[in-house]
Amino acid sequence: MKRREFLKDTVSLGAGISMGRLMPGEESVASTGADTGKGNAPSLPRRPFGETGIELSIIGFGGIVVMKAEQNHANKLVAEAVERGVNYFDVAPTYGDAELKLGPALLPYRKNVFLACKTTERKRDAAESELKRSLERLRTDYLDLYQLHALEDLKTDVDVVFGPGGAMETFLAAKKAGVVRHLGFSAHSVEAALAAMDRYDFDSVLFPINFACFHAGDFGPQVIAKAKSKNIARLALKAMAQCPWPDKNAPERARFAKCWYRPLIDPAQAALGLRFTLSQPITAAVSPGEETLFRLALDLAMDFKPLTPSEENQVKTWAKKVAPIFSYKGRQEAKP
Repeated sequence: MKRREFLKDTVSLGAGISMGRLMPGEESVASTGADTGKGNAPSLPRRPFGETGIELSIIGFGGIVVMKAEQNHANKLVAEAVERGVNYFDVAPTYGDAELKLGPALLPYRKNVFLACKTTERKRDAAESELKRSLERLRTDYLDLYQLHALEDLKTDVDVVFGPGGAMETFLAAKKAGVVRHLGFSAHSVEAALAAMDRYDFDSVLFPINFACFHAGDFGPQVIAKAKSKNIARLALKAMAQCPWPDKNAPERARFAKCWYRPLIDPAQAALGLRFTLSQPITAAVSPGEETLFRLALDLAMDFKPLTPSEENQVKTWAKKVAPIFSYKGRQEAKP
């Protein structure tokens, strides 16, 4: 089945989903310098994406950064990101017009970047339609990574996508056709993430790995441990999140309209939070959606150094004073 045939034909794989491939070995998280052809200019470190042979920049470009941006500005942001060593871009249809802005901006670089997209659709036909639309909007005929987006509930999300007529049928057919190269998922629930990894050997899991969630909410260690044991690449969200907004009318909130949480805006705290996430056994951290925070993440990650034992203790003490945006007992605040 060719790519174009997949987009025209109805997917029909039956109800049964196999457990996928075996995943040997353990991922190395040692970073390596990224060669962007800019001579001695500093560039983001890169880490292996599982056993694929692909290396990703340790900061991923979150598509929300270009949401609502003028196209010329989006083009400049993407060009700057690529020049600084970013080769990992993540977007989703739920990010407003981000696909429409990112597609044209990535055209000059498409063959040299790793493009990830997602779907919140849970059924086969709806997922196929959304995949086709994403490919059109992103101006590409393949995705490097396609992800089930925001798995949270076992019955309405996990059971449905793996059931008869579920979205996984589209995912498997798309991979077989070469329309997508790797399969993954994102989750905002420990239970959903663990269950999804039991159903299929995904290439990656995109999950909130945040200092406060980790230490104060016991949210994340279980997912990292299981993904690592199955050799599933770990991608991180919310590295620079601090806590829920204490007040929906907080003056700072207008400055960070693309963040549903209160971000780490103090450079020293942001550095500590991001370094905590990048010190975990992960491949990369997707940037916040605000342009200023994306630039800050790039600056901080250029000379990344893992946390020292003393700094780790400092982070643990700090976390106890922060209300996590996620906890193992459930989400602290619903995303608007």
